[in-house]
Amino acid sequence: MTTAVHVQTVEGFGTVTVRPVDPDGDAPLLHGWVNEERARFWGMAGTTVEQVREIYAHLDSLTTHHGYLVGRDGEPVALFQTYDPGADRVSECYEVRPGDIGVHLLVAPGLAPEPGFTGRLLVALVDFSLKDRTRIVIEPDAANEKAIARMVRAGFELGPEVVLPEVDLPEVFIPEKRARLAFLSR
Repeated sequence: MTTAVHVQTVEGFGTVTVRPVDPDGDAPLLHGWVNEERARFWGMAGTTVEQVREIYAHLDSLTTHHGYLVGRDGEPVALFQTYDPGADRVSECYEVRPGDIGVHLLVAPGLAPEPGFTGRLLVALVDFSLKDRTRIVIEPDAANEKAIARMVRAGFELGPEVVLPEVDLPEVFIPEKRARLAFLSR
């Protein structure tokens, strides 16, 4: 088990922990999450447990991109990724500023509907992301209206719709994506 890099109690919600993904130990859990229909925008549908392990082992090898398992009171509730936008394809779509950090969030499936869950979870994730940065950039799929609306409610300002270019490297392939940029500054 890896050690938490952020622990925060959110009033009325519980204790949120953020720890690095353990590719070997977490792959079976994450495989179930990313292969659900509701996770289609995550882009990992159809992957095997081994492919999920390989993807997160690769991510773990990078200094610019990081994967985290988020817990609430000891139970896994989300997959969170941070990245340096200057080292990512998003940098081709907007002017990266010093202090920017990119994030991706996948809330675990199967949780009983709880009004305000994602908003309260975001309190801790925004605090974690901005502890040594000044602005968060997100780029959800432009068709993911639910995620875009959720981020607007959390205070993100919408930016332009962009097309993220395809990435085709020996270790990773990511198809082109129509995305909606949004920003949250401290």
